[in-house]
Amino acid sequence: MSVLSGLKPADVFAYFEKLCAVPHGSGNTKAISDLCAGFARELGLKYRQDAANNLVIWKEASPGYEGAAPIILQGHMDMVCAKTEDCPKDMAAEGLDLMTDGQWVWAKDTTLGGDNGIAVAMILAILADQTLAHPPIEAVFTTDEETGMDGAVALDCSDLKGRKLLNLDSEEEGVFTVSCAGGVRLDCLLPGTAEGAAGLAGYEVLLDGLQGGHSGSDIDKGRGSANQLMGRVLYSAMERIPGIRLADIRGGRFDNVICSKNCARVAVPLDRSADFEAFIRSFAGVLKNEYAISDGGLSLTCRKAEVPEAMDVPTTERMFHVLLALPQGVQAMSMDFPGLVQTSLNLGVMGMREDGLHMTVSIRSCIASQKDMVVQRVRSIVEYAGGTVSARNDYPGWQYVKESAFRDLVLEAYRDVSGKDGALEATHGGLECGLFIEKIPGLDALSMGPELHDVHSVRERLSVPSTERVYRLVCEILKRSK
Repeated sequence: MSVLSGLKPADVFAYFEKLCAVPHGSGNTKAISDLCAGFARELGLKYRQDAANNLVIWKEASPGYEGAAPIILQGHMDMVCAKTEDCPKDMAAEGLDLMTDGQWVWAKDTTLGGDNGIAVAMILAILADQTLAHPPIEAVFTTDEETGMDGAVALDCSDLKGRKLLNLDSEEEGVFTVSCAGGVRLDCLLPGTAEGAAGLAGYEVLLDGLQGGHSGSDIDKGRGSANQLMGRVLYSAMERIPGIRLADIRGGRFDNVICSKNCARVAVPLDRSADFEAFIRSFAGVLKNEYAISDGGLSLTCRKAEVPEAMDVPTTERMFHVLLALPQGVQAMSMDFPGLVQTSLNLGVMGMREDGLHMTVSIRSCIASQKDMVVQRVRSIVEYAGGTVSARNDYPGWQYVKESAFRDLVLEAYRDVSGKDGALEATHGGLECGLFIEKIPGLDALSMGPELHDVHSVRERLSVPSTERVYRLVCEILKRSK
């Protein structure tokens, strides 16, 4: 018996379980794309699969809807792969271990991939159901959304006839997203070459226990970034103990995730080793006090370690200055949507390589000029210190439009189905709607989805009753799209 058998809607959770059995992290989407293409073949539906593993599936209108305009149902197939420290699972080769208590679904010791596997599962269930009333459906499954929307960027939309797009990549039931931030990734390099560190005391410094979270939806929660905080720790240590040399520093795996753990190795003058240990103990108390509410599990420790090589002192100082100076988190709040983050950045990934310190920064803003300004700020700090910066995965925001016939239809359907008024929101997260609007003239878009908590983390979970209600709403929207 499958883990999710007995959950409703049965077809939705059956498809979701099949999807979760296939590894589908960003950049590893061929298998899940092939699986969904296989479903299309089994159903006798026309489909198109491209070199980026994007998939488009067409379903003809049900009887009585032949003259209706097509509707695009859209979600992405890739997921963020994160796991607990002691989890042995190879997420590039193994499926997820699903768990449920009947109210929630989660994966043991890993992310769930409900963002956005549940959208794919819902759409597959709709494609398979011969009893539903609906207009022509164009199901669009994209790839590598989590790492820069590469799939949507690569997708050829010339054969899509729909001018209404329902994106199922939102995570709060009853809240309908009508605008989102644009974004860009910056890859930064601070050059440096390690040299011998004989005669110095080696230490490993570990900062962990932070909550982390999504760099879009959780950036306003005041959670600490282990990458930024480690820079502060080491700069503060350098102020008190001259001659510290950096050997290694690394933290984070994804630029769109707030880093929860950073590990550094440093070489310290022998006669100051006791001072260094005392400083780490003292500064641990400083950080614990500052982050007692947002990151109560924060831990800062050090232990002696072998450090045969390290950067020289001037290079170390240059790197520490940059790590301290780089901004992190919220930079501006929206004046149009109270409580909405307008502009932010996240130092998501850092690691030492043979040529120096590599860092990746994710920048978001719903105002293009502010996105450009933060790029300038990061570039100026890094380049002033002798480093280089290159940009990638630049994608547009989605600007709010005051009048939308499709939005009116969706809100009316929600009101009739739930008995409540839906809420409109703009999100600081990135959605593919902006790219589709750029590619398809006259496109009217809206995003919605079931209740998901703690996405992109090992605490990620999907609400079962919310999934059932949202699926029923999607079917009602299709029924009314005549």
